[in-house]
Amino acid sequence: MLFKRPTHDTLYTALVNRDAAYDGFAYVCVTSTRIFCRFTCTARKPKPENCVFEETMAACMEAGFRPCKRCRPMLAYGAPDPLVKGLLEALEADPVRRWSEDDIVALGHDPSTVRRSFKKRFGMSFLEIARLRRAGQAAQTLSRGEPVIDAQLDAGYESGSGFRQAITQLFGAAPADLKGRSLLKADWIETPIGPMMAIADEHALHLLEFADRPALPNEIRRLQTLNGQAVTLGRNAVIEQIAAELSDYFHGAPAPFQTRLAGHGTAFERAVWQALRQIPVGVTRSYSGLAADIDRPTAVRAVARANGANQIAIVIACHRVIGADGSLTGYGGGLWRKQWLLEHERRMVERANEKHAANG
Repeated sequence: MLFKRPTHDTLYTALVNRDAAYDGFAYVCVTSTRIFCRFTCTARKPKPENCVFEETMAACMEAGFRPCKRCRPMLAYGAPDPLVKGLLEALEADPVRRWSEDDIVALGHDPSTVRRSFKKRFGMSFLEIARLRRAGQAAQTLSRGEPVIDAQLDAGYESGSGFRQAITQLFGAAPADLKGRSLLKADWIETPIGPMMAIADEHALHLLEFADRPALPNEIRRLQTLNGQAVTLGRNAVIEQIAAELSDYFHGAPAPFQTRLAGHGTAFERAVWQALRQIPVGVTRSYSGLAADIDRPTAVRAVARANGANQIAIVIACHRVIGADGSLTGYGGGLWRKQWLLEHERRMVERANEKHAANG
């Protein structure tokens, strides 16, 4: 079912009531103060005529509103919703369960609220995640070379035809074709500016993107086509490593990322991406400056395209490229995230310099 956007009056009522169900689903932009807030903000509520509701923080910032210092919407975004956290824990406890809306109701949740919360956070509903998780279990069984019927029963499918259809739709191959094949693992990593999806094999990281990036589904399909591998939900050592390194990064540690990256892209794109990785923390480059770094000063547009084709966010630091006039330029994760990352790195360097001066 498609979700219909609530009316202005409905959203305003939710704002006045500090309704947590709408927290993260939409944000209020206050025209009289030029700030935007979460629905649960404790600040005095504005008049309805001074409220504009936007669905994303990016839209708020692009419209010229700045984040509220009281409810700090940009920092709060990464905190897991208790509803989301509880359902994900239930899913992990029983990954082969065939979840339905009746199960969600039995746990005391409203299905539309659950759907809205998961769609906002991960770009897919809880039931879609559960279906992927169940099919992922089956794909892992098949990749070990075990019989198709065992994978079917492990995944909780009574119908062989239904199982074949589900596996083929999700992984682009029939169950029998997955037997003994290696799989790419995919999992979400929580960050202060929203969850990221990491996809890796047992040796290298193939993708790291913010989960709400519109281009993410196409990137995953392209990755599957290029690698000839199916993608299943789950973690491996590579994802554990990048999750730990991202945690250090967001806690202010300036250590370089060490996770091995898969060798995607053309030779030119790889040269651009390597140059991006060499930009120091706290430093920015223009597209023309980046072109000069790789000895291709006339290839500014090609450098910009390669920058946009990067699918390893933060690690390959395309957020450190800005306009020649110092302005923020496009960023797949949203300009507000680019601004947040640059400010975070500025503070990171500032603290490192203060510590060095104190020890010197």
